[in-house]
Amino acid sequence: MGGPEGSAGGPPGAGALDALAKVCGDVRPGEPEEGVLGVVPAVVAAPATVAEAAEVMRTAAAKGLAVVPRGGESRLDWGTPPRRCDLLLDTARLDRVIEHAAGDLVVKAEAGLPVERLAEALAERGQRLALDTPLPGSTIGGTVATAAAGPLRLLYGTPRDLVIGLTVIRADGQVARSGGKVVKNVAGYDLGRLFSGSSGTLGLIVEATFRLHPIPAARAYITCRLPDATRAYEAVQAVLHSPTAPSAVEVVSPAGSGITLGVLLEGIPEGVAARTGQITSLLGTDAQTADEPPEWWGVYPDGTTLIDVTAPPTALPLLLKEQAENEQAGGVSLTWSADGRGYMGVSPEATPEHIAGTLERLREHPGGGAVVRYAPEAVRNAIDLWGPVPAFSLMRRVKDQFDPEHRLSPGRFVGGL
Repeated sequence: MGGPEGSAGGPPGAGALDALAKVCGDVRPGEPEEGVLGVVPAVVAAPATVAEAAEVMRTAAAKGLAVVPRGGESRLDWGTPPRRCDLLLDTARLDRVIEHAAGDLVVKAEAGLPVERLAEALAERGQRLALDTPLPGSTIGGTVATAAAGPLRLLYGTPRDLVIGLTVIRADGQVARSGGKVVKNVAGYDLGRLFSGSSGTLGLIVEATFRLHPIPAARAYITCRLPDATRAYEAVQAVLHSPTAPSAVEVVSPAGSGITLGVLLEGIPEGVAARTGQITSLLGTDAQTADEPPEWWGVYPDGTTLIDVTAPPTALPLLLKEQAENEQAGGVSLTWSADGRGYMGVSPEATPEHIAGTLERLREHPGGGAVVRYAPEAVRNAIDLWGPVPAFSLMRRVKDQFDPEHRLSPGRFVGGL
């Protein structure tokens, strides 16, 4: 039995581009610079409506094309290269705010809308989506697909916590909806949670509905330099166990630059002022307060390899020790949130063998884990990017149900899904 059109090693079969052009107004051959980790798409399509996107997906299914979604390209280098990229489906034209029910603190928007533009629209009504994504240009769909979140995750959670409804297009072109003012659901699945972090392997996200929060009247960023890992851990614990209810607690330790703690307080001016006094009393006379965030706030650490670390608050000293022990390998920068998630940026001077050892130690921490988000090709080829995945058999069954032919971002996710 022959393989599908567009199988590895060649362009899509004859007529694929013409067939896509009949259902989408913006279709063209792919360019080398549009490659996904070096895999150049044969065709690029940019539908302008959900209906048009569904027709593109139906045509791709009929032609057996492997489809990779593209949003703002801010995290397109995360994960592993696709085995095939016959069709790069660009969501840039799906960029509308569909409905902002300000009285209900709910917004529905299309997947290609940049998060910054959504923030501007919501701010006009004094509201916000409490997701501070670290990369400019991130789109709503890409943010959900990668489960990206910044420091505010401590109080408000991640996309899976804030998405109350999702519209997706399945591999066969069927439009499916879940949650948020809809009738049709998909076999009992909570799509918002299922698609959060799915990396485009289950379907194309085209719309998302979020619950919102009011923009706080006042903010205070309290920062403090700390002498060592023990003091950093004690300071974090003191803040977390205080009655100050911080919105974010961050620890940053750039390579060779010491340790800094940052705390964000939000609320009414009088309350923020009082809680700021409590935090500065806990941290000591070296604590500094500002209305604007420090330049490192919510930014991924420097490095050519980015490791996403899961580690409970009790593991902070171990993470800082691991960072210190990496200094001789060219340096490692650490950013860690008190909700138990952080990032390590590894210097380009570190060898693949050294990075593999770092990953092994991080994954041995009780309750911890480590996933490589991006890395040079030589490093990707020499390490296990994902580590142990206890739920892999379940993930495979879900993949088989949503994408039976494994045409959606094939090979981009854990275990080659």
